[in-house]
Amino acid sequence: MAQSSASVSSSTHETIRVEKSISRTRFAELGINSWPKWACPPGKYKLKYNSEKTCHLVRGKVTVYSNKDSSSPTAEFCAGDLVTIPSGLTCTWDVTASVDMHYKFEPSPAPSSPSHSSS
Repeated sequence: MAQSSASVSSSTHETIRVEKSISRTRFAELGINSWPKWACPPGKYKLKYNSEKTCHLVRGKVTVYSNKDSSSPTAEFCAGDLVTIPSGLTCTWDVTASVDMHYKFEPSPAPSSPSHSSS
């Protein structure tokens, strides 16, 4: 099975990475079956990502529009694709075919605390 990767971006810090039709080997390496599942019917969903999200679509079709530029798609993906969405992205998902997916969020970086020195 051929695998390709695409990055679509509306700005350098808002790149959504899409790996088209990932292989069974990659699927197993990532442990995708152990990730939580989420589903939604067709519709438009406004979302804000506070941490990086990786998802694998089992079924469905999505077009993502950045809230900074809603006139052109930021990314498009469908069943079989592995998608990585960056932290900080605010966007609208236009779901044209019902979605079932596995997903995981990367932990948000802990806020840095001031260093204390003892005298």
